[in-house]
Amino acid sequence: MKFARLLELVEDEPVFETGWLCAGQASRNEIAAALSRWLRAGKLVQLRRGLYALAPPYRKVNPSPFLIANRLMPGSYVSTHMALSYAGVIPEHIPVATSCGPGRPHTRDTVLGRYMYQFLRPDLLSLTVPCNTGLRQVEVVAGQLALIATPEKALLDLIHLTPGADDPRWIDGMRLNWQRLNPAQLLALAEKSGRPKWLRAARRIAERAQARGHPEPAA
Repeated sequence: MKFARLLELVEDEPVFETGWLCAGQASRNEIAAALSRWLRAGKLVQLRRGLYALAPPYRKVNPSPFLIANRLMPGSYVSTHMALSYAGVIPEHIPVATSCGPGRPHTRDTVLGRYMYQFLRPDLLSLTVPCNTGLRQVEVVAGQLALIATPEKALLDLIHLTPGADDPRWIDGMRLNWQRLNPAQLLALAEKSGRPKWLRAARRIAERAQARGHPEPAA
């Protein structure tokens, strides 16, 4: 395979997998040899085994960190601080994307940033309540979709992963933007989880939101 042919196939894609290239006439060995050659020449960057992005100046589309986080670990979704910052629930800018998924906790350092992954049990990953799955697919950049936790699910994931996060002092220290949270959804997810810690924290957050005159969001 020639590099010009690769550009025809993937120049409009933020990232691509080797499986896309194996549908043509080139053999897997030929594709593997070509990828190694292009990596050495600085025409590609490797994010993990089988996942690549074009390198500048060939890259036409810059991949979003949210998209990369999803693609690095299939079955994961962006959550905790990154999802809360994206939703405007916390004021901080978060430079490292943290995701939750079924695999072991680990960190991936790539040329396009650092990505952290936390383990959650399958029943907590797939937690749902009526009219809200806890996850949403968002067009984070034009043409790029990423799976991100809702603010309520992201906050509960963070509470789950942080010792003492049901303490009122920890909750107050988060400086939550109450207008960006739905206390009813937060309580519903916490109740569905069956986790006492989640429910204690959700009740305390709902009490604080109510004390600040939080209006109930429209469904």
